[in-house]
Amino acid sequence: MERLFKLKELGTNVKTELLAGTTTFLTMAYIILVNPAILSAAGVPFEQVFIATIVAAVIGTLIMALFANYPIAIAPGMGMNAYFTSVVATQGVSYQVVFGAVLMAGILFLLLTFTKFRELLIDSIPTSLKYGITSGIGLFIAFVGLKMSKIVVGNSEALVTLGDLREPIAMLSIIGLFVTIILIALKVNGALFIGMFITAIIGYFMGLLHIDGIVSAPPSMVFLDVDIAGVFSNGLYAVIFSFLLVTIFDTTGTMIGVTEQAGLMKDGKMPKVKSALAADAVATTVGAALGTSPSSAYIESSTGVAAGGRSGLTALVVAILFFVALFFSPLVAAISSLSAITAPALIIVGCYMMEGLAKINWKNFDDAFPAFAIILMMPLTGSIATGIAVGFITYPLLKLVSGKGREVHPIIYVFGAIFAIQMAFFPGH
Repeated sequence: MERLFKLKELGTNVKTELLAGTTTFLTMAYIILVNPAILSAAGVPFEQVFIATIVAAVIGTLIMALFANYPIAIAPGMGMNAYFTSVVATQGVSYQVVFGAVLMAGILFLLLTFTKFRELLIDSIPTSLKYGITSGIGLFIAFVGLKMSKIVVGNSEALVTLGDLREPIAMLSIIGLFVTIILIALKVNGALFIGMFITAIIGYFMGLLHIDGIVSAPPSMVFLDVDIAGVFSNGLYAVIFSFLLVTIFDTTGTMIGVTEQAGLMKDGKMPKVKSALAADAVATTVGAALGTSPSSAYIESSTGVAAGGRSGLTALVVAILFFVALFFSPLVAAISSLSAITAPALIIVGCYMMEGLAKINWKNFDDAFPAFAIILMMPLTGSIATGIAVGFITYPLLKLVSGKGREVHPIIYVFGAIFAIQMAFFPGH
């Protein structure tokens, strides 16, 4: 085990990796139920999506664990599932046709992975944008945690406002947050996981955690009748491009953020990047055939990294727990339905991911502003891909007018133009 995952070399051990994998799984287990709930609104059978979500997560995360050796989990992405449902509703096509578009995006994704394109893309992203992406994702997930916990709520006059802290969910979240930050301050090993466990126990005695059962038999797995011909007859080319573009940049941004946080980048580059990128491409393709929207690297992986995860053993634990969840769906449902258990971990990890801000040259405006724009836009738009798009548009533009255009890799100019067109003509895609 130690040799396979290079634990000594990475400064970790089996116990830490097991704890990190469990922490990551607990923060992202909600997708097992949320994904079927969202896609069933488009007419896809709930049980079909349930098993497709788990199979896609297991396959993608296993590839990440065994071939790339990164502590990054893969599963069907949030945002893409909502977009899937909106395409079915607005285009007047069946979900089988939209799965055809997802399958085609997955195949294109795979083909791009086996070329140098995605590797080149990661290597070409400037350092200031990489730190901006990491920090922006940190704010994004902290904001998600605050909303999940009801510590902040939507407001018609302002974007958000302080919620009613006397509400049971908000109260439990605050208790969980303080328990966890005290454990971290006391340097207790596995503080994030222990914090979740204590929060779950308190939630049970507060009457917020309802466990109706532990074990249940998994539903049977069947392949969907995916309608690829319908993609062409309905001209869903922009839909394929949207699935492809958002998934590439969501995953690329997340991988950069998590590997940077874990200290696994070497000279600004990701080792074994092709294997890492193949994980989500394979998961997306298999997932489409079974009945789920595109998969991507999960930013919740950063909670496992914060708990000490540094190798593929963390991801292997996540994959095993996803498989086990097939048989423990009532228990997983109970834990993932109480957001106060996982929200404190997301808020705290947001803090950890701010570290890169110190490495941005804030006195150099053409480096500083694009990074700032990414950090600002990710939480405010609720989209990692939108934040990256704004960074890719402003960075080459400012470098060009500052007379430093030659410092920018040509691929950044290409994507700056693509993102500008997309935001102008296909907003919200």
